[in-house]
Amino acid sequence: MTDTIRFVLDGKVQEAHGVDPTRTVLQYLREDLRRTGTKEGCAEGDCGACTVVVGELQGGVVVYKTINACIAFLPILDGKELITVESLSADGALHPVQQAMVDCHGSQCGFCTPGFVMSLFAHYENQADGETATVCDALAGNLCRCTGYGPILAAARRMHELPQAPLRGKMPDTITRLKKLQRTNDLALSFTCPLTGTVKRYVAPHSIESLALLVAEYKDATLVAGATDVGLWVTKQHRVLETMISLGDVRELKTITEKNGALEIGAMVTYSDAINALREWNSDIGELIRRIGSVQIRNSGTIGGNIANGSPIGDIMPAFIAAGATLTLRSGAKSREIPLEDYFIAYGKQDLRPGEFVEKVNLPPAAKNLFYRVYKLSKRFDQDISAVCGAFAFHMKDDVIIDARIAFGGMAETPKRAAACEAALTRAKWSQETVLLAASALETDFAPISDMRASAAYRLKSAKNLIMKTFLEWEGHERTRVLDMKATANA
Repeated sequence: MTDTIRFVLDGKVQEAHGVDPTRTVLQYLREDLRRTGTKEGCAEGDCGACTVVVGELQGGVVVYKTINACIAFLPILDGKELITVESLSADGALHPVQQAMVDCHGSQCGFCTPGFVMSLFAHYENQADGETATVCDALAGNLCRCTGYGPILAAARRMHELPQAPLRGKMPDTITRLKKLQRTNDLALSFTCPLTGTVKRYVAPHSIESLALLVAEYKDATLVAGATDVGLWVTKQHRVLETMISLGDVRELKTITEKNGALEIGAMVTYSDAINALREWNSDIGELIRRIGSVQIRNSGTIGGNIANGSPIGDIMPAFIAAGATLTLRSGAKSREIPLEDYFIAYGKQDLRPGEFVEKVNLPPAAKNLFYRVYKLSKRFDQDISAVCGAFAFHMKDDVIIDARIAFGGMAETPKRAAACEAALTRAKWSQETVLLAASALETDFAPISDMRASAAYRLKSAKNLIMKTFLEWEGHERTRVLDMKATANA
């Protein structure tokens, strides 16, 4: 066991000894280092006031990403660089991002300002453009109640007009320091609470073999992926997590493999790292991922963690189920593959045997005759939990549906296929009459509940309407295709 977490802060190696492994980065910054620029607004990764930037070695350079410090456990910093708002002006001069915020009057009460600055800094560091749509996506996870965002968007454009600051990711000294911090063994922490005597253990294995051994040994351990949900167990529910196994350093779980159009996505691939590959598979999945959460959440949250958690309102599951995805589960040296929809047994219960963990999700190639759509309904367009998420995959021949796969989230206690609705569509001519029959069949498939997000009646009505929406979009798609064919023939 070691009790030391090592990371780079302002060009120096910072060592955190004997800390509670569920202590958040935010708590450590404010209470231990007295860096009060980073704020706590919501303590659930929603408002962005706590935004910091973490740098990680990738391919010889440092890649910087924003995260929510309020739900990130301190051990995730091991071997990385941490940048806070104080870091940007450590030499006494304002960074172009900060100067732009001053020039454009982008701050009023100032509480949210450090978070906005850090999101803009990561945008700047990644050499992203100042286009409004790009900037809005980068800032969607930062909330402000004063400025109306206009001056902040102006600052995002202004920062590119100022004298450029050196890109930190290419600084040789930073790269050298991070290389020295890379571990060849597993990070293992042990902490005894001085008040209760509770012992907390945190292990971050480096290989899938080591992970399999640990999961087999500690069957009651909490597996931590991106901690976007587990973090809330601590900050909101005040759970005591005695044994945690972090998957964040397992190299084999962080890969995306493409072969003949099929995708194998490791359980620890983040949404940010997966979005381009999935957007190429189908643009609807790419847009769904963009709406799943803020950049900060997408940088931390993982596809495997989302699936393993088994939430009935997790957006990616209906999309993958409709696409015919399978799940690979591992125990020791053995793996088994199951259809993704079979993993979800009941609310809070998944087909996961003792000693097993999610290894990867497998997405088949998108067939040429596949018509695929995903729709998410939520109170806010971005960064909100779905009331209903529907995914539709139809293999078509002319205007006949050869095969239909339809899955919904938010309609049952698990993500679920609409079997009766599928049966009404399969081998049927795609028409308005067919749609009405299929929509009625949803009453057999689902008996949704009412909650704070939507009523049962709204959910059922919306699900029916989404089938009609799919049909209308298919009609438009077919008209466009026919016109394109005629234009090509006449050229």
